[in-house]
Amino acid sequence: MRAARNNTPPNRLVRATSPYLRQHAHNPVDWFPWCEEALRKAEREDKPIFLSIGYSACHWCHVMERESFEDKDTAALLNAHFVSIKVDREERPDLDEIYMSAVQLTTQNGGWPMSVFLTPERMPFYCGTYFPPSDQHGRPGFQTVLRALAKAWREQRDFIRGNARQLTECLRLGGAGRHEESAPIRPDLIRHAAAALSMSFDPKHGGWGGAPKFPAPASIATLLRHAWRHGDSHALAMASSTLEAMARGGIHDHLGGGFHRYAVDAAWHVPHFEKMLYDNAQLAAAYLEGYQCTKKSLFRETAEGIFRYVLRDLISPEGGFHSSEDADSDGQEGMFYLWKRDELDAVLGKNDAALFALCYNVRPEGNFDSPETRHAGMNILRRAWPIDPHEAVFCGMEAPALEAALEPMRTRLFNARAQRARPGRDDKAIASWNGMMIAAFARGAQALHEPRYAEAARRAAGFTLERLRHDGLLARSYRDGATSAPGFLDDYAQVASALVDLYETEFDARWLREAKPLADRMIALFWDREAGGFFSAPHGQEDLIARLKPVYDTAEPSGNAAAATLLLRLAAYFDNAEYRKTAEIVLEQNAALLETVPQAMGRMLCAADQYLHPPTEIVLAGPRSCADVQRMVRVLHEHFLPNRVVALADPEDDAPVASKLMPWAVGKTMQHGAATAFVCSDFTCLPPLTTPEALAQALKKANGRTHECAHGSSSD
Repeated sequence: MRAARNNTPPNRLVRATSPYLRQHAHNPVDWFPWCEEALRKAEREDKPIFLSIGYSACHWCHVMERESFEDKDTAALLNAHFVSIKVDREERPDLDEIYMSAVQLTTQNGGWPMSVFLTPERMPFYCGTYFPPSDQHGRPGFQTVLRALAKAWREQRDFIRGNARQLTECLRLGGAGRHEESAPIRPDLIRHAAAALSMSFDPKHGGWGGAPKFPAPASIATLLRHAWRHGDSHALAMASSTLEAMARGGIHDHLGGGFHRYAVDAAWHVPHFEKMLYDNAQLAAAYLEGYQCTKKSLFRETAEGIFRYVLRDLISPEGGFHSSEDADSDGQEGMFYLWKRDELDAVLGKNDAALFALCYNVRPEGNFDSPETRHAGMNILRRAWPIDPHEAVFCGMEAPALEAALEPMRTRLFNARAQRARPGRDDKAIASWNGMMIAAFARGAQALHEPRYAEAARRAAGFTLERLRHDGLLARSYRDGATSAPGFLDDYAQVASALVDLYETEFDARWLREAKPLADRMIALFWDREAGGFFSAPHGQEDLIARLKPVYDTAEPSGNAAAATLLLRLAAYFDNAEYRKTAEIVLEQNAALLETVPQAMGRMLCAADQYLHPPTEIVLAGPRSCADVQRMVRVLHEHFLPNRVVALADPEDDAPVASKLMPWAVGKTMQHGAATAFVCSDFTCLPPLTTPEALAQALKKANGRTHECAHGSSSD
């Protein structure tokens, strides 16, 4: 957390748990957190509310604070005419979702910092994002906006309230969903989505859309599932080339591992430098699936780099995961990550620096355009893509030898970089983000056979259940022994899903037993009992002007997609028809949207794929300590098999899991004293398999498939 820049006495935010709110604790603005006291003050004094929403790692949030919220004249205007409320979007995603919808409706834009002006009844009437401190380039300065809105509130209060009521009604109608369009999920839905993704694909740089360009792990997951199920080489190529382009681009931290939030250009060259836990969790899962499908070493190494980064920089002493790292260090965006050409010489020596500069596109004049003079001559590390043959030719090296030469150079540069001022870190633990990273580590332990990843997942799961769960209810976040708001839909869905992944990693029935009550609480707290679908906020949330049902993916999976995915998984494990029916309602309510805007609903498309195809049921029978059982587990986890349920029937367990939790696994035992695998798909079971080789062949044919996901690909 950044230290106070002045001697202004602290305001109410000094007592907040959020590092983002505490960053504003010494502003001269009379800030309130979102609380009953602030809302009552606005109603009592009939003052409009200035609602500022942001997050700790947000570069432009810091800029607006320095320019406006630390300015005494601006603070005087806010304090005289408004009730000012500061919200951490990560702690209150429900408020962020509602008021961001208002911003997008009224401005056709969005982003953070979000600056929204509300009536005392919490209805939005003027919306924006970042405002400069003074008028410039036709854009009103923040003081100009404040004076104009204060005058309008004095003179046109009834008119403002009328418009605010109309906008609020639009938000409420949007939150009610599109139930009139409920329809069965078509069997060719995923094929249709893959075709739509192909239409908007960037064949030159990978990914979708232009600048700014965001990673799209949900679209990659959709394409990999389609490629696996139907042998579509074009779908696999789109996913693979996007993963490769991101891994080689400036959006990837080539020294420290992990990914920045997005690229400001279409070629993945120049990142917006903040690092978010949720991005890295989803990208780790995407690279793991890409590796399972193609066996490309680049994908394995990129996932391993993400895990190294998280275990080094984002893990707490208690085992949970911190939220993010800033884009800024010492008030300057990206300076921790940028290099001048002569700095390479100083660290590596001229010969090594010349090779490194060639491979990572480092130039004396800098390798990106920036209007900021402090970035002159600066370089973002990025590898040529496709691989430039001149790299290896430079010193007569084959590619493996080149990589071996570069590795110690990266280490030396990483150590030199560690001496710089580090970006700030938001060290709160968010339930859903921890769930996503637990799932990623669990899947990493499976695909890469790395026990350290299983240990990290296990420890973080224990932390989450101990620190963020009380009386069966999840909190949204935790920091320094205190929790924040009650948990939201995605918290329950992502934490419970992570526990299922952890069960599939180490076959400890505890994790399934912990997942089920969380799913039941999720249904009780968030399900719309009248119209179906899940609200993002729990029933009884009195401070909201609308309750929304998230169905579109943003930077995170939509809450309804995450909930449907969880319920389909648990329906298969527990043979629970109610779970499956609940997920079916969610999918069918969104059938029309899945057809028309598949690019925005990748996670729900993955859930639809799961719904359309019965899972492959796999039981491994034998002691978990048995070498043959371990070899079968390894074979199982090496394969890309996205729609599966697995059980270990260990005769040495006190209470075999199959007898209580998974009725489809009952009666499947070792054959003739040998470790045995049972594979059932589409209501048909293969004969018992007693060798890892036989299991591998069976998994290739799961769900009627007779081809490899890689469709001819080989490791690079």
